[in-house]
Amino acid sequence: MRNTHPREIETYRRQNGREPFTEWFNAIQDTRAQTRIRGRLDRLEKGNFGDCASVGGGVFELRLHFGPGYRVYFGEMDRTIVLLLCGGDKSTQTRDIQRAKTYWLEHKEKHE
Repeated sequence: MRNTHPREIETYRRQNGREPFTEWFNAIQDTRAQTRIRGRLDRLEKGNFGDCASVGGGVFELRLHFGPGYRVYFGEMDRTIVLLLCGGDKSTQTRDIQRAKTYWLEHKEKHE
């Protein structure tokens, strides 16, 4: 179990300036779903990870059990910062995990 200490949440930005997580989140048409996802991220910021598991390569999947089964993918830096990489749902899970791992590697290479 993770220690429940507060985290700072940041959003990954690619070299071209695009933010995959922000683009995914803003494309969600259901405002109630957006509100629930935002609430889950607020709890994450407080250190409450809830239903969360490693998908390998330093990337974690935050599972949200409503709608199409939303997923938020992130990496953790220094156990104090959570970097939101991208999002998706159960139907795009395999592809989203690969994208998240790619984004995480890009981030690590840029900051090493």
